[in-house]
Amino acid sequence: MTVLRSAALFAVAALFEIGGAWLVWQGVREHRGWAWIGAGVVALGLYGFVATLQSDAEFGRILAAYGGVFVAGSLAWGMAVDGYRPDRADVIGALICLAGVGVIMYAPRGR
Repeated sequence: MTVLRSAALFAVAALFEIGGAWLVWQGVREHRGWAWIGAGVVALGLYGFVATLQSDAEFGRILAAYGGVFVAGSLAWGMAVDGYRPDRADVIGALICLAGVGVIMYAPRGR
């Protein structure tokens, strides 16, 4: 699997997971109702499916690497959807997380 395809799968997974969590949040915290919650649950399920499409067979590695994508993606979602403005520490932390994704997923391994 190419790095580009793997990164695209991480991005799609992030959209489903972060979007799903946001929909549930909106349904519960903003009182938008069960339809929002249900849509969020479906999106969260799709996230779980998309994560299985990574070529690496190690569940722990995929989820660990995805954690870094989730951190950066959550900040980006907050900026795009909720008007959140990350500070310097947020940006530095997200970049560190993305560097970790690169090491965990794409470092050469002696196999």
